[in-house]
Amino acid sequence: MTLRFCLALLAALALTGCAGYRLGPANGMAAGEKSIQIRPFANATLEPRLTDAVTAQLRREIQRDGTFRLATHDDGDIVVTGKITRYYRREMSISTADNLTPVDFKVSLTAQVTARERSSGKVILDKTVFGSAIVRIGTDLTDAERQALPILAGDLARNVTALLADGSW
Repeated sequence: MTLRFCLALLAALALTGCAGYRLGPANGMAAGEKSIQIRPFANATLEPRLTDAVTAQLRREIQRDGTFRLATHDDGDIVVTGKITRYYRREMSISTADNLTPVDFKVSLTAQVTARERSSGKVILDKTVFGSAIVRIGTDLTDAERQALPILAGDLARNVTALLADGSW
């Protein structure tokens, strides 16, 4: 009798533990139902090479997520455009030998992202999105920032993709 009770209790716990889980995209659409076109972002900062890195990482992240099909040769149902508005570098830690020499920087990227439905022109997303990464400075700050650029752009791309995929539009 206690064995049956324990099994019934275990089954009830297992079934209610997954009650809030949803399979597939969280916005109610079927995966790949809509296609999305990513246009290269405009760069309003003085930092070079940001446009290519952000666009490439955003396309990669959209493909990885799987909520949308990436429109590469034709027009997508949703068109994503953006403008990189800020690139900021701030020291995180200072060298113990020299209190004027930073060891780590936090680099941040800000972009104004807009997504529109191609057919109606309706704006479905218009937000400022942030991305950041930590850069360990070796002998060359420029080289360290160049190596951290894909990580920084990837963080921004994950944030944009999350807003698009989990949107309530």
